[in-house]
Amino acid sequence: MTQRDPWYVDAFRGEYLTVYPHRDLVTARVEARWLMDRGVGGRLLDMACGYGRHVLAFREQGVDAYGMDLSMDLLRRARELPTPEMVDMRLVRGDVRCVPFQRNSFDAVVVLFSSFGYFGEDGDRAMLGEIARVLKMNGVVVLDLMNPARVRASLVPHSRSERDGLLIDEKRIVRDDGKVVEKSVRITEKNGMVRSWRESVRMYDVEEMRMLLAGRGLWLEAVDGGFKDEPMGPDAPRQILRARRAPAPV
Repeated sequence: MTQRDPWYVDAFRGEYLTVYPHRDLVTARVEARWLMDRGVGGRLLDMACGYGRHVLAFREQGVDAYGMDLSMDLLRRARELPTPEMVDMRLVRGDVRCVPFQRNSFDAVVVLFSSFGYFGEDGDRAMLGEIARVLKMNGVVVLDLMNPARVRASLVPHSRSERDGLLIDEKRIVRDDGKVVEKSVRITEKNGMVRSWRESVRMYDVEEMRMLLAGRGLWLEAVDGGFKDEPMGPDAPRQILRARRAPAPV
């Protein structure tokens, strides 16, 4: 029997952008500006950068930004950006648990749009360890996560939509005492061809993240509820954590 790729390999192929078309450059520009207004800048790494939309948005605003992602399908889509030359030689393929950059390489690391919680708790700790390794002392990391309370309260179990002639069927569940959200995606083309995959993300609340970050020398400084200055709370659209690599506070 053929061994399937891990879900985080199988999910992030070309069809991913069909399911999530709102993850576009216009939105990335707004989010990059919001992050810069909160001190994110210098030499920056976008971990799990997808097709590089945030890297381009940061570059447009003068940030020395780089990106990495495991998916070659998504990295190749950078050619479709309006100014692909701005990210040329700045996007690399790599696993966030083993980052292909040297220690103390970056002033900032960003992990955007729920790109955390993919590898089990040990793997997630390894990812945070790599973030701490490549960050300079006093460097900042931003993790843009799902808000677990909002997901649990408002999860839509099943939805269907049609986009560009494709029928997209999505089923969602929360399991493991509300810690994991799973989505099954099935895309049917006009010719009847079917592509399907599953996404499975471990959700962490703020206090869990505070402890995980501290265990890697990253100290939580602020929590926001979204990119429109929403306060953090059960109804906040996002859970945006900002932490800093620093000696343990006294």
